[in-house]
Amino acid sequence: MLLEICANSYQSAIAAQKAGAQRIELCSELALGGITPSHGLIEKVVADLEIPVYVLIRPRSGDFTYYDDEFDVMLRDIAFCRNIKVAGVVSGVLQPDLTIDEERTQTLVDASGGMTFTFHRAFDWTPNAMDALKTLQKIGVDRILTSGQSDTALAGLFVLKMLLEKSNNKPIILPGGGIRPSNIGQFITAGFKEIHASASNTIESLEGAFPMHNLQAVQQDLQTYSDPEKIKELLEAMYNS
Repeated sequence: MLLEICANSYQSAIAAQKAGAQRIELCSELALGGITPSHGLIEKVVADLEIPVYVLIRPRSGDFTYYDDEFDVMLRDIAFCRNIKVAGVVSGVLQPDLTIDEERTQTLVDASGGMTFTFHRAFDWTPNAMDALKTLQKIGVDRILTSGQSDTALAGLFVLKMLLEKSNNKPIILPGGGIRPSNIGQFITAGFKEIHASASNTIESLEGAFPMHNLQAVQQDLQTYSDPEKIKELLEAMYNS
């Protein structure tokens, strides 16, 4: 089984590789669900890592329907990733009714060229998982990152198993969301070949830093990072299952 770690910084990416992860998904702002990292971060991570790097292409937080200018930004980011030989991108677009936006998602896939394309957890917003799977099979995505349309992959395991059976690994079904050493064995037993996890922790950024008041949405004094010990625990549980 392959372990993909969601890394939100250069330090997290390096930590994931050193801990033994086989692939990373690179993003920024995990607290917002992840958005596209800067070009500088992408370029440095791709240059310094030996394991494959997939880059999240999501121009903002919130829903997965986009204005024309936002979609243009997504295409420009994909072109940048292709030019510097990123291994894959993670993206997708929905219609206002939350079904897959087939035309725009197909455009993203086509723009990706030789890069692997993962349709991200916008899949979990769709009203019918099996219909969404059929649409993405038609488009030709390489994998689907999903929690089985539940809060966690464990809670959505029944739907994940159905997706795995119906897809026959075309595309690959990549479970993600709350996967831990205590439950990873259930995904191995079910026959999944890849797992996605954040294995993250938080630290205070600066002790005694001057607080920024009236910013309730995000805790300003905390940093999220990929914890190498958590990654090692996941891998140990994976190899021993």
